Amino acid sequence: MPSLHVIMPVKDSPDTTREAIEALLHTDGGLDLTVYNDFSTPENTALLAEQARTHGFRLVNWADRTDHPSPNYRLTLQDARRRALAEGAHLVIVESDVLVRPDTLSRLAAMATDGVGMVAAVTVDTDGRINFPYRYATRLRGTTVDTRKRFSFCCTLLTHSLLQACDFDRLDPEKSWYDVTISHQSIHLGFRNRLMLDNPVVHRPHSSRPWKQLKYTHPLQYYWQKITRHRDRI
Repeated sequence: MPSLHVIMPVKDSPDTTREAIEALLHTDGGLDLTVYNDFSTPENTALLAEQARTHGFRLVNWADRTDHPSPNYRLTLQDARRRALAEGAHLVIVESDVLVRPDTLSRLAAMATDGVGMVAAVTVDTDGRINFPYRYATRLRGTTVDTRKRFSFCCTLLTHSLLQACDFDRLDPEKSWYDVTISHQSIHLGFRNRLMLDNPVVHRPHSSRPWKQLKYTHPLQYYWQKITRHRDRI
């Protein structure tokens, strides 16, 4: 079985990020983790640097490498893909507002069999109820289901085979996020995408970009910002 290269994109939200990293540190087996710091404040960047020294994960500060404004998910995915391909590894994306369990990643990897492009853990709130972005999964039945519906990168494995077939250098630079694009591309390339309903992770949506909460509280303001400020392009 290929090894796992785990990444966590980070934008401020120091408390949830610390908790998310600490949960990953309790993952079964070894952990090859890269945290991508996407122009967090100097104070939060310093906190990440201290955590990296303490826990031994790799820290990439985009402020040291590019003047492209946040979000830099395209750069993150491109760099992570290159590392995973060089290591012969699957790529696992865990967002900084997600709490995994010790066996979450190993169970994702067990489902990454031949012909599979992506394996995702369903997201739940602290009461165990399926929440954003997988609310559609409340209608699904089973434990692990193949689906053609879009995936999120909350806690998702991209197989080595998909990374070989899907060129992230071709991702649209005008977009902000690429989970929908890549999950659809996986299907287009003939892979199967699997959603694990029995492998939930706790998700606290948009903790690093609180303005996106407007989507649920004041949707008109959200879509106004999305259009006029070219935000949240998927």
